[in-house]
Amino acid sequence: MNKLFSVGCAIAAALSFNAQASAPNEINLGILGGQNAAAQIGDNQCVATFFHKELGVKTNIRNSTDYNAVIQGLLGEKIDLVINMSPKSYAEIYLNDPNAVDLVGITVDNSDDSRGYHSVILVKEDSPYQSIDDLKGTAFSFADPNSTSGFLIPNNQLETRLGGNMDNSFNNYFTSVSFSGGHEQDIVGVLNGQFDAAVTWSSMLGDAQQGYTAGALLRYMSHDPKLMDKIRIIWESPLIANGPTIVSNKLEPQFKDDLVAAVKKLAKEDNECFSKAAGGQLHLADTSVAEYQSIIDLVKATKFAQR
Repeated sequence: MNKLFSVGCAIAAALSFNAQASAPNEINLGILGGQNAAAQIGDNQCVATFFHKELGVKTNIRNSTDYNAVIQGLLGEKIDLVINMSPKSYAEIYLNDPNAVDLVGITVDNSDDSRGYHSVILVKEDSPYQSIDDLKGTAFSFADPNSTSGFLIPNNQLETRLGGNMDNSFNNYFTSVSFSGGHEQDIVGVLNGQFDAAVTWSSMLGDAQQGYTAGALLRYMSHDPKLMDKIRIIWESPLIANGPTIVSNKLEPQFKDDLVAAVKKLAKEDNECFSKAAGGQLHLADTSVAEYQSIIDLVKATKFAQR
């Protein structure tokens, strides 16, 4: 019996050692590009602190210059977690490898549990433009080619409405169409006159003067509290499913489960931190691939049309 007990203890110790050995000492938190890098890192420091306390791991904050870097980081096992992923970027990953990541949840608005947001077109408040019909002959900008609200949806809407495509400025409706590199760059470009109109994202819920409850406008308000007096929204898209929180499926299964539990705990017990990292007053709710299927289908159709 003593011998059997000793063997049992040895097996248990070995299993425990293997579990600990397979858990990483550090993880990489991916942040989509297109906004002030220092601000993005600052907004996610509390996440790193929380994970160190909960999981005992160091969290490296990996902000990138564009969305594609995060996509490739997840596919290449260089990124372990993204708090608020672009739905289009998630679709790109899914179409490349449906098993690369798991959905942790969808970011949901704290005010009314809304599960969606809008792409919007901005112009300067003192400009004469009141609708897309007034933008003929102007300079227009998208944000990032892997952004849902910053390209996929508004591009689809403009192609449907104006004909043509970005390459021919939608049948020469605009004098120029470009990518600024991100949502913040689109806002700055409109403010400084680089673009007559540009797209970004917003929940379109709550107090307009405060930049609404979530989105790039709300984020930018920390730089310029008077932003909403300087710009005007002249178009908004149909509702788009909010971005998901995703985790790499390449992590050791037990650690991945622990990380998912920690993210959900963060969203619930330190929502101020989660909201800061997610870009709005948001929490997590359950989701599935089905909630993003329309975006996946649109991305797939767009790729097919470009062949």
